[in-house]
Amino acid sequence: MRAMILKAPGQPLAPAELPTPTPGARQALIQVHACAVCRTDLHIVDGELPEPKLPLIPGHQIVGTVVAVGPDVQRLAVGQRVGVPWLGWTCGTCRFCRSGRENLCDRARFTGYQLDGGYAEYTVADERFCFALPADYADVEAAPLLCAGLIGYRALRLAGDAQRLGIYGFGAAAHIITQIARWQGRQVFAFTRPDDHATQQFARALGAVWVGASDQPPPEELEAALIFAPVGALVPAALRAVGKGGVVVCGGIHMSDIPSLPYALLWGERVLRSVANLTRQDGEELLALAPRVPVRTSTTVFALEQANTALERLRQGRLQGAAVLIP
Repeated sequence: MRAMILKAPGQPLAPAELPTPTPGARQALIQVHACAVCRTDLHIVDGELPEPKLPLIPGHQIVGTVVAVGPDVQRLAVGQRVGVPWLGWTCGTCRFCRSGRENLCDRARFTGYQLDGGYAEYTVADERFCFALPADYADVEAAPLLCAGLIGYRALRLAGDAQRLGIYGFGAAAHIITQIARWQGRQVFAFTRPDDHATQQFARALGAVWVGASDQPPPEELEAALIFAPVGALVPAALRAVGKGGVVVCGGIHMSDIPSLPYALLWGERVLRSVANLTRQDGEELLALAPRVPVRTSTTVFALEQANTALERLRQGRLQGAAVLIP
């Protein structure tokens, strides 16, 4: 099979011809139809997340068809279309797994990080961590839901019932969650890079009631803020923007250091929290909700061999919505 592989952090992905993998117990072999590109892929490639499996096939927003199954598979059948997310395996027995917090499992393994992912023609995945996909979405449209959508949805849930919601970093996750938040009757205030007029126009088109630079204060006090940009300096800015009792949710797996901030920014029972990974319940809820809204994903398609180009455009902030690779 054709694949794009990471040989060492900090190096571009390299095209390779590899043996098609064989599914093991409780695994399915999946022919990849589409794999969205995530900022986490960029963090892995750039060496900002430690100790990836090497060599590695990145990619964890995978849409494909089951073409073979290994022993003891019960949930999946050949010919079924499935989605494969970031969370690829958990132990199922620790205190986190037993309390509905499998996203915090200490032994968890992640697709496109410790497990080979979807920048390839085929991949294998644990049947327990594959999602049935709504028929409303074509392969390319569905792919961004599997991380940008899922992590964004979890971040939105952790923001509570806030009606005035700020979103810092208006990329793949933000463009999905803005649609859900607006459908729920919330007001969205979008914060972008200064002078990024194309992204600001994109946010307005999706229903943001106010759009401005990330260093600007909003015109009204916010009740919650979601930070999707991996910039620690946005944490004090978001805390300044939310009122007493407000929540600031950091949605990324990696972020630059948070600068020192006065206690007064946190006082007043403001809450600062992170989002770690996802649970299967998050996936089931979002994939049931998305067609009802309906969420429409904005995508830019690249051939598999153009993975480095897609990553570079993401690095430079030159994408609206999500990049999707097509093998």
